[in-house]
Amino acid sequence: MNPFKSIYNKLPNFLQNKYRLVLFVFIVWMAFFDKNDFYTQWKLQSVINKLETDKAYYLQQIDDIKKDKSDLEANKEKYAREHFYMHKSDEDVFIMEE
Repeated sequence: MNPFKSIYNKLPNFLQNKYRLVLFVFIVWMAFFDKNDFYTQWKLQSVINKLETDKAYYLQQIDDIKKDKSDLEANKEKYAREHFYMHKSDEDVFIMEE
């Protein structure tokens, strides 16, 4: 008796067609054994999402720093008073925090 015939008869009905069997094997191979399987794609997508989040964060930081730079260039005295608590010799500085 042919050993493949006994294996073939044990397959479910929908896999007894050779085209469906090849398609099933192909899908299983691509899903689990290929270098671009589902798990690898999921990990890569999570890395992409993290990098996009980091990119948005750093773009926001760049905008904030550009704003601080323009404030510093526009009014150096105000920046020094607010950040370094500098004052003139004849005045007192009161810090009001909100």
